[in-house]
Amino acid sequence: MSDQSSPHDGKHFVVQKGKAQCDKGDQFPQYKVTVHEHHYWNDAEGSADYLAVTEDDLQFNPQGPSFGKCLLKPTPGGYLPCAYAPAGKWQKTYDKVKVMGKKIVTEVSELQCTTGGKITIKDHGQRGEMSKKNVKNADSKTVQNINPLVKMDDFKETVLESEIDAY
Repeated sequence: MSDQSSPHDGKHFVVQKGKAQCDKGDQFPQYKVTVHEHHYWNDAEGSADYLAVTEDDLQFNPQGPSFGKCLLKPTPGGYLPCAYAPAGKWQKTYDKVKVMGKKIVTEVSELQCTTGGKITIKDHGQRGEMSKKNVKNADSKTVQNINPLVKMDDFKETVLESEIDAY
């Protein structure tokens, strides 16, 4: 077994609500997942915002000049709008996890545009949330040392009461 590190180590998978950036554009569109409607990252509710972006998801929202003005298209009055045209699939994808046979886009993935721009990940779209289990398992003394304003024992009690009320 190999202990080689990967550029994807410690990186997030990209979800539909994240944002892309082109090094030749001035706007940051969201990804648009078109390959599937079934695989979500860190969202038990199944919100479309958390659909997994794959190597074949090449559309953005809004469509059209997704990346705004293109620096490669100067005019006397400024720049022409982006004419987004992907040159193949996403590159530098993560092949150890696949969705419907497609490689996953992570924070290090790139997509080349035939116009000359390089599209990268501005925001992966995932947000960390604390679950009730995290609260129950937290060490009160450690939390108190990190953030003396939080009374962890009181917070745990509130969380446990809300859990009881839910039944």
